[in-house]
Order: sequence, then C-alpha cells, then structure tokens
Amino acid sequence: MKAVEITEFGAPDVLKLTERPTPEPKAGEVLIKVSASGVNRPDVFQRKGSYAPPPGISDLPGLEVAGEIVGGNIDEKHNPFGLKVGDRVCALIAGGGYAEYAVAPLGQCLPVPQGLTDVEAASLPETFFTVWSNVFQRAQLGKGEGGENETLMVQGGSSGIGVTAIQIAHALGFRVFATAGSDDKCRACEALGAERAINYRTEDFVEVVKSLTHDRGVDVILDMVAGGYVPRELSALATGGRIVLIATLGGSKSELNMGEILRRRLTITGSTLRARSVEFKAQIAQELKTNVWPLIEEGRIKPVVFKVFPAAQAAEAHALMESSEHIGKIVLDWS
Repeated sequence: MKAVEITEFGAPDVLKLTERPTPEPKAGEVLIKVSASGVNRPDVFQRKGSYAPPPGISDLPGLEVAGEIVGGNIDEKHNPFGLKVGDRVCALIAGGGYAEYAVAPLGQCLPVPQGLTDVEAASLPETFFTVWSNVFQRAQLGKGEGGENETLMVQGGSSGIGVTAIQIAHALGFRVFATAGSDDKCRACEALGAERAINYRTEDFVEVVKSLTHDRGVDVILDMVAGGYVPRELSALATGGRIVLIATLGGSKSELNMGEILRRRLTITGSTLRARSVEFKAQIAQELKTNVWPLIEEGRIKPVVFKVFPAAQAAEAHALMESSEHIGKIVLDWS
C-alpha cells in the first residue's frame, strides 16, 4: 500500500510518500480501506519527534480515518453498531492513519453519519472523541446547582478542537464563548454557535466573559494553551468552575494562586487520549453515537473542513497546520 511516513524528525518536508506492507488486523480489529485521513496537531508533534506512538502502534502518523471495512475480526459481542465488511466507517486510531489501509479496534469505529462524505467523516473522530471525553466526561459540563445549563469557554475556537467543542455544546443547549486570533476567526466561531468570540490579540477574555456573565464567570474552560493562560483562566471561572487542559501550546508551567482555588472550589484537570484503553475509547464512541451522531444527521452539527490535500501533499498539509491560518480541519484524500 501507499503510505506517508516520517523519514526523520524535522520540518514538514520530511513527510514522504512510500510503500509499506498492508497491516494485518489483530483480534478485535478491522482493516479499513482508507478514503481520507484527518490531519491533527499531534501529527505535527510526532513529526518533530516530541510525541511518539504508544508501544506496538504503527510509526506512521494519523489518528483518524474514514473508509470501508474490507476485513478483520468482527466480534459481535463487541460490535454495538452492528458493523460488517463493506460498511463505511470513521475510526479513531492510535497511529497509522496516513495510509491506503489502516487497522482500527472495532469499538473505535463509528458508522459514517448519513449525508456525509468520507472526507467530512475523516474530520470527526479525533476532535469529537477528545471534546466529548474532556468537556462532558472529565469537566462534566451539565446542569448547574439551580438546574440551569452551565457555560463553556473554548480557547482556540477556530481550531479543529474548537469548532467541534463550540458546535456540540451549542447544539446541546449550552452557552458558549470562544477565543480566536483574528476578527475573521471570531466571526467564524460565532457562526458556529459561540455567543461571543473574543479576539485574544485585542481583547482581554477575562474582562469580556465576566461582563457577559454579570461578573459570575464561566463554569468550564477547554484549554489547549496552558502556560500563562491558566492563572487568567482561574479569574474567568465561576465558583466551582473547572479548567480542562488538552495541550500545552503556550508552555507546560504556570504560577497559580492556590488560595483562589481553595476559596472558590476550582478544579484544574486534563488528559490525553492516545494511550487510553480500547475499552475507554469504545465507551466514548457509544456516547457519541447516542448523543452527537443524531445532531450531525439532523444538520445541527456540521463538519468544518478548511482544506483537502491529496495524500502525497501531506507536507503542505502540515505546513498549513503549523501556520494556524486554517479554520476547522485539514484532511488528506487517498482517492
């Protein structure tokens, strides 16, 4: 099969199209003929040598694919969606997505939502699994003490994660705020469901969200920046609020006022998804199928694909990712 490999750690041009043996599915896995592969920030980190795949996982980058099941071991006991050979699926995988064929645990495969192309479907798994597990499972965005829906702020609202978090939370009835790095990106976030998007280059997100919540603050902040943002985020939280970290693009160290955390019962948590168990990810898949897939099929949540590259142009796709000029997802097309 054709595949895109990391020939050495470095700039985007280290990504090269090559030939690799077609992978063989193990117990509980299926073989997918890949039509499209999502491009994500962790792929960039892996290319630079700072995010190695878990033991036993392909060294090829790529954490999400869409295509057709063409073989494998379909265990009906662990097949909640009744998938079979010939079905179109999108899947979260721990590596190996930049290829014409990929293996995926059956529990991490979801049927392609009705009405979506494979390119659109390939843009879903990584961000949807990440947002659901962090915002709704870990940070427990839900009803407040008075029974009203809580509020969410999304840092980096125009990123793949950001457009997903905004849309899911908005579609489920939550009040959403977001930050982005330009006025155009802010308008895009608002078009997707953010009540107010804040240009972090020209505005103070703490002041804005405090003013929009009558000085109460927000209940949950989804943060991929960390660093110097965290102490400011504490000030933007309501009493009992939670910050959930999913990346440290702004640095891994912060200086915090622990007294503020104690007095206002604040929580700082976080997680990474790649190394979690198949069972954990399969549970997320089932919750997405129940709670989110119907919203996609109703058109209330839409894939936001910024640009599609032929798979051979993976280097150009990574260069775009690193420029941060995109809004939404970047996808590789294997057709």
